[in-house]
Formats: sequence, C-alpha cells, structure tokens
Amino acid sequence: MNEKITAENILTNLAETLADNVTKQKSVSFFQEETSTVTARLNRLFGRQKPVHHLLGGGKSADVLLWRNKKISASVLSGATAIWVLFEWLNYHFLTLVFLALVLGMVAQFIWTNASGLLNRSRSKVPRLVLPDEVFVSIGRTIGAEVNHALQFLQDVSCGGDLKQFLLIVVSLWISAVIGSWCNFLTVLYIGFVAAHTLPVVYEKYDDQIDEFVYNILQQLQGHYRKLDTGLLSKIPKGKLGKKHE
Repeated sequence: MNEKITAENILTNLAETLADNVTKQKSVSFFQEETSTVTARLNRLFGRQKPVHHLLGGGKSADVLLWRNKKISASVLSGATAIWVLFEWLNYHFLTLVFLALVLGMVAQFIWTNASGLLNRSRSKVPRLVLPDEVFVSIGRTIGAEVNHALQFLQDVSCGGDLKQFLLIVVSLWISAVIGSWCNFLTVLYIGFVAAHTLPVVYEKYDDQIDEFVYNILQQLQGHYRKLDTGLLSKIPKGKLGKKHE
C-alpha cells in the first residue's frame, strides 16, 4: 500500500514539475516576443506605425509617389525633368514657351482648316479647346488649403512651447534658405519633386534597413551627447540661486 502511494506521489510530482516548466517556458517566450515587438516598434523611423502608403494619403497621389503604376509615375517625372531642362539648361523663359505654344497651335489650326477646305471643298470645324472653370477653382482651393495648413503648422510650432520642435523647424528653414541661395526657386522645386518620387519608394522597399541605420545613428549621437554632458557641461559652474537671507 505504501509502495502504491509512493509511486502515485512520484508520478504526480513529476507531472506538476513538467507542467510548471512548460508554463514558465511559454511565459518567457511570450515575454521575449513581446519585448522584441516593442523594440521593433521603437526602432521604426519617427515612431511610424502605419504603412508608407497610408502616411502619404493613401490616394492616387500616393500611388504615383510609390510607383504603383510605373507608366504614370515615369511620365510625371519625365515631364518635370523636361520642364526643368527647358528652363535651366536651354535658358527658356515661361512667357517665351507660352507664346511659342500659342503660335504652334494657331499654325496647326490654320493648316488644318485650309488643307481640309482644299481637299474636301468644305472647311472642317476645328475642335474648340475650352478649359472648365472648375479646374481653376479646384487648383486655387488646393493651393490655398496647403498654404493655410503650412502657416497654421508654423504658428502652432511658434506658440506651442515645444523648444525642441521650434529649434528643429527654425534650423530646417534656415538650411532651406541657404540652399535657396545656391540655386533658384525652380531648381529647388525640381529637387523636391525628384526626392518625393524617389525617397518614399526606396524607404518602402528597404524600411527595416533604413530604420535600423537611423536608429543606430541616433543612439551614437545620444552617447556622444552623454559623454559631452558628463565631461564638459556638468563641470560648468552654476550660480547658486535662492539663497536664504539671514
């Protein structure tokens, strides 16, 4: 009877030990997975939690910037490049191109009308080019909304009280002003246009590598700042304020 009880107790203790070990292993593995997930989220660039396509608006403009349709994206970038080459390399002016386009259009319509009259003995009607008013209204509203949004953002930064964000925006504007002194407004627009059509798609393709690279750089900068703080900034004597007067 004692032998049966002893055997049963041994089997029960062994089963409980195995169950405790399995539970501990599951909890440890779950904790490790959760920690790695949190670390991966922290390593995302600027705390990004959403896809790049969603951050860019998620519409047709995001599809163009991320090259969802390569023909449309390539044609848009090629058109911008052609405009930049005409104005910068060939030294054309905007009014010159507008008037040349009008001249070519009038000559084409004149030849079309008179050639059709000579061949068919009756002049064919040239299709009229009419731009709808809604196009100009939509363009004006879009530009106005973007300008107002930018002004509101700058005012919020100025009045928000976040010194770090304020200094970051001021330094960014100052760098933009320096870059603007090196080249004209059209070149700056073209550089920004090319960057908008290349950097997002590169980041979407290599986001993990870029996030890790930027995170490592930020860690190195923080380490250098800590060394500077402990080696130099902390040794600067500070005046004693708030002394009690006897």
